[in-house]
Formats: sequence, structure tokens, C-alpha cells
Amino acid sequence: MTGVVTAVYDTPVGEVWDLNKLLRLKELVNGAGLEMEVIESVSVHEDIKLGLPSRDKYIEAYKQNIINCGKVGVKCICYNFMPVFDWFRTNLYYKHDDGSTSLSYSEKYFAKLDKRNLRLPGWDESYTSEELNGLLKQYEGMTHEKLF
Repeated sequence: MTGVVTAVYDTPVGEVWDLNKLLRLKELVNGAGLEMEVIESVSVHEDIKLGLPSRDKYIEAYKQNIINCGKVGVKCICYNFMPVFDWFRTNLYYKHDDGSTSLSYSEKYFAKLDKRNLRLPGWDESYTSEELNGLLKQYEGMTHEKLF
């Protein structure tokens, strides 16, 4: 292993990642003898995904995050455009036949969950139940084409 994929996890979605935090993160990674060339979770704010009038300020912040990442030597930025969840799995420790483990998703398991009170493994529960339900309501009727 020569590098890590990391992020500035304590900055709320839609805000600019402080350049000094990125520099400190790079310093910590380099101090461990590793490289920090890939950043994940520069999350796309829901207002952008929903096409709300407030999206422009979040687009500007996102653009600045790209610039700041470039200033510290990041070569690849990963993001998810998935509505609301960014990503989710139903199991963080799926055991394969060879004994290895990985993240996994089961539609069958997901279908059994209460969609109005979701508790997913490893998922950032940064929304209250009311906020989550409000976001889910905004996406009702959203088609793939409309999201695109």
C-alpha cells in the first residue's frame, strides 16, 4: 500500500473544505509514509441534485473544493450523485466463501426496512428522522431522466 483515500469528514455538505485542514491531512498521511492523491466524499449538496434555486452557491463551493484539493496534490476526487444517502450498504461485513469480507447490499434485506426510520450500517446519520423524511418526500416521483 502506498496511499490512502480520505476526506475532510467534519465539514458539512455544501461548505468549502478549509485549505489548512487539507494541508494538515496531507501532512499526517505523508508523515505515515503514504500518499494522499485521492479524496472521497466531496459530497454533492441535495439542492444541486434537486435543481433548487439555492444550488448555485453550492456549485461554487464544490468548485472551490476541487481547487483546494488540487492545491494539495489530489489527482482524483470521488463523489456520489445518489439522492439523499450518498451511498449505502445493508452489510459492512459480508463474508465471502474465501473468508474475506466486504461491504454488500441486499435488495431483499433493504425491502424489509422501515423507509421512514432507516438505520443503515455505516451510513452517516446526519439527518434527523424529520429531515430525512422531508428529503425523501422531495424526491418522490423523481425519475432517472429528471435527476440527470
